[in-house]
Amino acid sequence: MPHIPSRTETISVRGLNYCIRHWGPPDAPAVFFLHGWMDTSATFQFVADALKQSWHIIAPDWRGYGASEWLSRPYWFHEYYADLDCLLDHYSGDKPARVVGHSMGANIASMIAGVRPERIAQLVMLDFLGLKPQNHADVPAAMASWLNAIQEQPQLRTYPDHASLARRLMATNPRLDEKKAAFLSRAVSRIRLDGHVEMACDPWHKIPSPMPYRAEDAKATWRRIEAPVLMLIADQGYVHQRFGEDPEEFRSRIESFSNVQVVTISDSGHNVQHDQPEQIAKALEGFLVSD
Repeated sequence: MPHIPSRTETISVRGLNYCIRHWGPPDAPAVFFLHGWMDTSATFQFVADALKQSWHIIAPDWRGYGASEWLSRPYWFHEYYADLDCLLDHYSGDKPARVVGHSMGANIASMIAGVRPERIAQLVMLDFLGLKPQNHADVPAAMASWLNAIQEQPQLRTYPDHASLARRLMATNPRLDEKKAAFLSRAVSRIRLDGHVEMACDPWHKIPSPMPYRAEDAKATWRRIEAPVLMLIADQGYVHQRFGEDPEEFRSRIESFSNVQVVTISDSGHNVQHDQPEQIAKALEGFLVSD
């Protein structure tokens, strides 16, 4: 079965060239799809294929990813909040938006939903409930690690061809079949000048943050979210890996959302959009309200 075609455009977002991928007719109900760390907008192709209703999917490549502009220097995570704020202005105007985020994309979307609750009509979070608690984080050590890391140019792993990358993707995620892996090996990568293939992600994203993650900050922001939230959690994904043996922390985070539905995606790892796109599409269309 052929893939539903996507189209891309480039717009200026806070002085950077941003690549925006679209699926579906422009006059259909709009929904934003936000990809995760070391990924690109094309990652949602299988979900777009599985949707039954007509939607206008708007999916950016974040700064430093895919065909959006790369900084080739360290990134400051809060920039993504401002980027999403501008993207919502550009495509949604004053109308509250439907937003679906995977992993890092869910992190960004949930922060905006708490800081600007009037901007978000509905929020879907794909296998993300924050990072592990860092109650005893060593701030000076984190800063020293960052200072050491930025002294050298980070590098990405390269592959001789797309087939080699596809085999690597299948080894990392055994649920990927050859067809999906072959598609992803081309859709989320780029060819270097030397002819080798690498993931289409600025290697500077690999540099760890100089500031430790504070779960209490995230939970305080989530408490301000007014939109209904759908939490799609992979039964073998990161949420269960991080909190499966800490039910009290899991409950504390879920209870930070005042209006939340939790749905388990079965037989899936963290990349639910690859592993179970049909389950994701069904859950989305049961939750999202079209108009």
